[in-house]
Amino acid sequence: MVILGILLGASAVEGARLKDIAFFKGVRGNQLVGYGLVVGLNGTGDSSNVEFTVRSIANMLERMGINVPRERILLTRLKNVAAVMVTATLPPFAGLGNRTDVHVSSMGDATNLGGGTLLLTPLMGADQKVYALAQGPIVTGGFAVTGASGTGVQKNHPTVGLITKGALIEREVPLALDGKKELAITLFNPDFTTAEKVKEAINRAMGGSYSQCVDSGTVKISVPESYQDRVPEMMASLERLEVTPDSVAKVILNEKTGTVVMGEKVRISTVAVAHGGLSIQIKERYNVSQPLPFAPEPQAGTPSIALPPREGSGPILSPGGATVVTPESSVAVKEEGKPMILVPSGADLGEVVKGLNAIGATPRDLIAILQAIKAAGALQADLEIY
Repeated sequence: MVILGILLGASAVEGARLKDIAFFKGVRGNQLVGYGLVVGLNGTGDSSNVEFTVRSIANMLERMGINVPRERILLTRLKNVAAVMVTATLPPFAGLGNRTDVHVSSMGDATNLGGGTLLLTPLMGADQKVYALAQGPIVTGGFAVTGASGTGVQKNHPTVGLITKGALIEREVPLALDGKKELAITLFNPDFTTAEKVKEAINRAMGGSYSQCVDSGTVKISVPESYQDRVPEMMASLERLEVTPDSVAKVILNEKTGTVVMGEKVRISTVAVAHGGLSIQIKERYNVSQPLPFAPEPQAGTPSIALPPREGSGPILSPGGATVVTPESSVAVKEEGKPMILVPSGADLGEVVKGLNAIGATPRDLIAILQAIKAAGALQADLEIY
């Protein structure tokens, strides 16, 4: 009999649970979508110009035994109805009668779905079969208020809403686990080293060679005979396994926000770094030149006289003429003399950050420095720029 040694509380190496870095292939949700109508809006629904909304209302009324010509509906201002797309996710192993959340999004020119109610809407899967029925009041989590002049205030997106547990499951997706002889685990981030670690952890826990790596993202597991009638129990035990995923040496640079993120395994070869900044400051000051008291106004064609300003003096009086503005500019240039530092070969992340901080590098300086180090071939990491 095979016994799973899954209790890894005494493990000296801290890692992530297997369920946090991978999932069992085939155990997933399914996307559902449907088209419906939201009623009860306070004049914020679709206008009569949205033809598919008018057609939907006419078809709905006809199915209910009320025959109204579409032309009459066009003449009626139905601002309390909006056509929407309804989306939901069918959880794995969801049974008949279970409920799931529903997202409602406006299709026409409705301005606010707040306070509306979604009418019964069938939700279909990719196979065009109905798997759930959605209905209920909509919560938008926002608002939009507009004045008579057209100026308004909006918070969040009032044309998108949520109905918590608003869909009732009407069809199940068959997925049998008992009797399975093989399971497959798929990594969220495919990596050969991590896949090998997962394989070793599973074999160590099960006490034999029950798993093998298929590729960088898939590990296959043979189900022992003693667990073939209780596969879910085995899967739950495997999910609790702790594995330390391997990480790629990577540096992420975001030039828009000045964000720099460096991974743990980033290494730098021997390189000397010097980073200096040139600071130029320009100040503009405007002085006013005024004529002397009772000075005659200049005649037409006679140039006005403006004396040059003196440092620390107030407005300068000219012997005659009109008041003029004289600009005064001061330019200062400062070059920072930052020292050159030597980053030794094989320096890890801590040493790199410490060295760059020693020369007073800001996050945006780090972006330029790391790009230059990468161009020099001294950065042993993948550099990604956003």
